[in-house]
Amino acid sequence: MDKLTGFKHGINLGGWLSQCVHTKEHYDSFIKEEDIAIIKSWNLDHIRVPVDYDLVEDKDGNYIEEGFKYIDDVISWCKKNGLNMILDLHKTFGYSFDVGEKEDGFFESKAYQERFYKLWEQFATRYASNKDMLCFELLNEVTDQAYSEIWNEISDTCIKRIRAIDSDVRILVGGYWNNSVEAVPDLRMPQDENIIYNFHCYEPLIFTHQGAHWVSGMDVNFRMKLNSKFSYYEEQSMKNIDQMSAKYGAYDPDEAPNEEYFEQLFAEAIKVAKERNVQLYCGEYGVIDRCEPEEILAWYKLIGNVFNKHNIGRACWSYRKMDFGISDERMDKVRDELIKYL
Repeated sequence: MDKLTGFKHGINLGGWLSQCVHTKEHYDSFIKEEDIAIIKSWNLDHIRVPVDYDLVEDKDGNYIEEGFKYIDDVISWCKKNGLNMILDLHKTFGYSFDVGEKEDGFFESKAYQERFYKLWEQFATRYASNKDMLCFELLNEVTDQAYSEIWNEISDTCIKRIRAIDSDVRILVGGYWNNSVEAVPDLRMPQDENIIYNFHCYEPLIFTHQGAHWVSGMDVNFRMKLNSKFSYYEEQSMKNIDQMSAKYGAYDPDEAPNEEYFEQLFAEAIKVAKERNVQLYCGEYGVIDRCEPEEILAWYKLIGNVFNKHNIGRACWSYRKMDFGISDERMDKVRDELIKYL
């Protein structure tokens, strides 16, 4: 049975309630109800809504009712427009995938972990009744592989706490290396049939993040074409980023990325998910706005066809701005074609 019907073709509302300046002025202006109607007009079926704990908690852990109101509103907007939604906790007290946030201690502190559980109990109490159109995503992008086992323990405990409130709301769990598809096999066996394995895909990273100032070692002036040879991908990855994000040696050095590249990249995760009878979902994927729109379109075609072949639901990054905006003016000339592959 397909547990993710209605979550096949989506988009993120990045930068609205997460990775932002947490002010009422920003919340009220960055995303409005009419944006949800636009997304519906693109024939997408869901949105992923990243939220930081700052939206709904102060530093002492007191809840902020005005913050929950924005989640209430977007759920209402989705229902009005016939869209489903994923509620993604993008940052919890003591942890963010972005070191610039200076959130530390979550994986070492039982107190921080308890605060995380209680926040999810709040979300479950308030929103699980919308489970026909809403999924929960426990935490965005665990970074270090060293956190793998403790994260498995934390996520297991959190699922049990949510299950004490609601028995079958769908829950997404991802792994280390920023939700790498390679981390999927190291996720725990699912507690029940409503657990979804979540991953993100920005591969080849040297292409999708070319010129990104936040990638360690990246030359901000570096640019490349998607159809470059794998030998060039390997050479430029070694020059521009401090990690090898793909095993380029496994491919013919004179070939370029194609659908088979993504087939091989996803193969082990697809195999594991089938063996465990778990569905896969890709919560983020996209190409930086330093690329030409036509190059971005070509990448989306490749990965979109492979997602479709394997029935993998997904939400691209991102609707507006955030260096990846699909609705941004620069994408006007390719958007109508591109959204066919989201």
